[in-house]
Amino acid sequence: MKTKISHTAFLVFFFTVNVFAQNNPPSTELYTAHNKGKFFAHWGGNRAYYTTSDIHFEGEGYNFTVENAQSHDLPKGWNIDYIKPGSLTSSQTNWKVGYFFRDKFNVSIGIDHMKYVMTQNQTAMINGNINLPSGETGSAFNGSYNNKPIDLTDGKFLKFEHTNGLNYVFAETAYYTDISSIFGIRNTDIFQLNFTQGVGMGLLVPRTDATVLEKQRHDEFHISGYGFSADAGLNFTFFKHFYAQTEIKGGYINMTDVRTTYTDDHAQHHFWYGETIVSFGGIFRL
Repeated sequence: MKTKISHTAFLVFFFTVNVFAQNNPPSTELYTAHNKGKFFAHWGGNRAYYTTSDIHFEGEGYNFTVENAQSHDLPKGWNIDYIKPGSLTSSQTNWKVGYFFRDKFNVSIGIDHMKYVMTQNQTAMINGNINLPSGETGSAFNGSYNNKPIDLTDGKFLKFEHTNGLNYVFAETAYYTDISSIFGIRNTDIFQLNFTQGVGMGLLVPRTDATVLEKQRHDEFHISGYGFSADAGLNFTFFKHFYAQTEIKGGYINMTDVRTTYTDDHAQHHFWYGETIVSFGGIFRL
């Protein structure tokens, strides 16, 4: 009798456990299912595009504006300098380090190392006054300018570049969303596709190469203004930890105090800009 009761109890227990197991099958959560608590970092390169700007120059003996100055970036194309220690800043590069404080939201800090070159081969309208001492080479340009065209090609009147570089140091917050399912991707630990969009703000810290009226140029980093930015892109994550990211980024830059010489001479200009960025990086939970 006791044996029958024991057998019956065992069968009931086994049936109960079996039913429970079927209703609650064991599951292994994918690493990429959640981002909260993960750190990420990436590096890449950019192409940059700028609107025209009115560049105002002021110093002892001169005060003038170059109207609607055209400019461009200075790309190196595919080059070993992008990965060569000591030469990274010779190319247009981007760095970013960040942290996911929620699954879909992160904060980051970064540097966009762009290059800005006022197009030398142009004729621009000049407004203002130049009255340098006769002993200075630049005194050849003394006079009053009222929408007067000046050929800037030879660089004697003006050379103006942020080529080391137009450094935008920023903080950003971004939103990530996994869009893998749209393309039928189920195992995101092998490959995951994310859409990202962010907004940021920061400071401009250029090392400006400017020769104004043949004066000695200033050659040091200097906080010269501020900027705002927004970006959107696609993040391609492979094997949970490694990714490539493409972005379109744009924003506004206002440079209120660009150092041009080692005296009090300075320049001011503001403009809109755009970037296309390709980056490579990693994401890990520490």
